[in-house]
Amino acid sequence: MVNEFYKEMTGKESVIRQFFDFARARAAEKGPDSVFNFSIGNPSVPAPDSFRDAIIDITEKGDPVKIHGYSPTLGQDSTKKCIADSLNRRFGMNYEAKHIFPTSGAAGALSHALRVVTKPGDTVLTFAPYFPEYGPYVNGTGAELKVVPADYDTFQINFEKFEEMLNENVSAVLINSPNNPSGIVYTTETIQRLADILMAKQNEYGHEIFLITDEPYREIVFEGVDSPFPSKFYDNSICCYSFSKSLSLPGERIGYMAVNPAAKDADYLVPMAGQVSRFTGHNCPTALMQLAIERVIDETSDLSIYERNAKLLYDALTEIGYKVVKPLGTFYMMPRVPDRNASDNGSTGNTDVSTLRDANEWCWKAARELGLITVPGDSFQCPGHFRISYCVPTEMIEKAIPLFKEAYNF
Repeated sequence: MVNEFYKEMTGKESVIRQFFDFARARAAEKGPDSVFNFSIGNPSVPAPDSFRDAIIDITEKGDPVKIHGYSPTLGQDSTKKCIADSLNRRFGMNYEAKHIFPTSGAAGALSHALRVVTKPGDTVLTFAPYFPEYGPYVNGTGAELKVVPADYDTFQINFEKFEEMLNENVSAVLINSPNNPSGIVYTTETIQRLADILMAKQNEYGHEIFLITDEPYREIVFEGVDSPFPSKFYDNSICCYSFSKSLSLPGERIGYMAVNPAAKDADYLVPMAGQVSRFTGHNCPTALMQLAIERVIDETSDLSIYERNAKLLYDALTEIGYKVVKPLGTFYMMPRVPDRNASDNGSTGNTDVSTLRDANEWCWKAARELGLITVPGDSFQCPGHFRISYCVPTEMIEKAIPLFKEAYNF
């Protein structure tokens, strides 16, 4: 008998993928110049030459048995130490190799982190707008994901709603900064306030509340932006990271889970993650990827195009009349769907979301009539908004600006 739960999920295709697939079909029918695809967050710059050189050197000179053999269940010791040393240098932490668990990207890190600090029936809180895959990540553990409504004025944490939803059944809080889909970055003030609230509630409830941080965009932060390392502020924290964005390696599926050494049972959480892998079928990233990452641990691709694209697009959209919370990092922004008849269209403020225009309708109209492909904000629990992924050639943005102007008048 097939599993009805997963069978039902097959009918719930990602909205992001729906628009991406539409863009591919339109390009095949009408030609690539008919499509301006801002739907998916696939890095648009190549990995650094040093990464390619590392792969060549390792495969040509290394021990083929080690390179292509099984990785230890908990990861290569040398890779774990290299990651720990890098975090300590950069953020003033005191990780050891035993606190690092290499994973298949940030998704693998999150899936393991959630399982080692929750049990079925627990609640995990996250903040809108958020990456929709958090739903399957959390609900697949038997815990329940609950989403704190967005602060549409800033996309920072809505602390009033957060404290209303925080109760003794919450075992973990999941944050994403720099944020997909909004492009904002939580400030030091925001992280400190969050940490203070969680520490107080731990004492009140008599159990740990873990802070799980999803940080694949950590290096894509624009000049002058305050971007704290959350684990520096809160002991019971687990950092989940991927090299997909910083090194432009999404297809290589390499990341890690880093357990704060000050966390409760810190020495057990990585071995526990190894046991989680027995249930999920995860067996660490390839030995080759782990060894290659050691060679480029503090490097990045040339990420400067993302800030240039952000400025170009933000300036153009706001001049047209779109209302946009200014992105501070990543390669996303989340404008409001234009509605010239709405009384609040000129100010974010405390928005009544019931008055906002239907984002799905607007996005599909822009896609079908103009080939302008964006993603409606409903699946990010941010109705009335749409996500733009601007990790594209700058020339495409320049050509798309007149289309955004036309779509503004829909």
